[in-house]
Amino acid sequence: MSSDQQETTTTTTTVDGSGTTTMRATTAATTTTTTFSSQRLRINPNNEHRPESYEDLKLDFPSAVYSSLEKYLPQQILVSTRDDKVKFMTDIMLRHLPHGERSRAQRHSVYRQKIITNYQPLHKELYTLAPMQCFVPSFIKAINESSEKSFRSIISEPSPGVFVFDMLQPSFCEMMLAEVENFEKWVGETKFRIMRPNTMNKYGAVLDDFGLDSMLDKLMESFIRPMTKGTYHTYFVLLVFFSDVGGATLDSHHGFVVEYGKDRDLDLGFHVDDSEVTLNVCLGNQFVGGELFFRGTRCERHVNTTTKPDEIYDYSHVPGQAVLHRGRHRHGARATTSGHRVNMLLWCRSSVFRELKCHQKEFSSWCGECFCEKKEEKGRALDALRQKLVKAVSAPQA
Repeated sequence: MSSDQQETTTTTTTVDGSGTTTMRATTAATTTTTTFSSQRLRINPNNEHRPESYEDLKLDFPSAVYSSLEKYLPQQILVSTRDDKVKFMTDIMLRHLPHGERSRAQRHSVYRQKIITNYQPLHKELYTLAPMQCFVPSFIKAINESSEKSFRSIISEPSPGVFVFDMLQPSFCEMMLAEVENFEKWVGETKFRIMRPNTMNKYGAVLDDFGLDSMLDKLMESFIRPMTKGTYHTYFVLLVFFSDVGGATLDSHHGFVVEYGKDRDLDLGFHVDDSEVTLNVCLGNQFVGGELFFRGTRCERHVNTTTKPDEIYDYSHVPGQAVLHRGRHRHGARATTSGHRVNMLLWCRSSVFRELKCHQKEFSSWCGECFCEKKEEKGRALDALRQKLVKAVSAPQA
């Protein structure tokens, strides 16, 4: 080992799907001159800094994400080499990729290749995002104009933190439904064992797995991230459109469809998503029931606290209509009592937010319970100050 290297031992603890905990120790040599493990990201971005371009590199994540994340780097890393910055940022993003996704990614290179090699798409035009064929005119107009008037005309906020707007063309919904049905038919004929979207849904498919990952990446980067970062117009800043949960730095996604009805999932229990921002769009088919019920946004510490009256909201699905909400917004789906309902979901994630969250104790900007606790704490502080002033005034003069 050279003089500028040192040996380090790391113990890694993992929990598999059955709940079994395993620990593994690994020893590696690291170069001290390029170790930044003690460095933390800035809480607020350095908007005066001009990020480098990473488009010429072969990276684990989109190059635009590295340029966006660079504004959050501490000064010591900001002035280091581009290779060091790439390594530091990649380590952060990999560290906060959910464990299930990491193990899934390790298996997916072979798994996806088998699917892509053998599965013949029904609608190849779906695999590249063509805005005019995908989105309704009002949505495209609002994105292009980026004006308060255009956004107000398409977006409603029926409950705090729940945004609803028309998004997908009926023809796009029909093609997506047909593509999913075609994929499931292929799965049945070939008896190919596929991975389901998550641990709660027994039916549905991961869209990324049969070639739609590039299309969904473009959807997140070009249409969802701009809406959630709060920079298009003051209107979005006033709405607090998820910039408080990493909306400006969304860097990965999990895209899938879920199916409800007869011989499918019936309902979905009360839960939070493994995302910072969730896009949920009903693709259609005739159905009754299946309403989404929302019950307030909570951090991990308060996820099981009582729902307040003003946090109760039920939403009825409309084909082509999108619902956008924080992943930590507690929700579930009521039973689809008849028919067949299919929804497309995009869980958008931010490694920056997950890294910064590790160093925070309260989240009053978005957690309803943290907000109440902070408000009560301020109230107690004001009461204590008031009592102190009253005593000072009432004290006998010497």
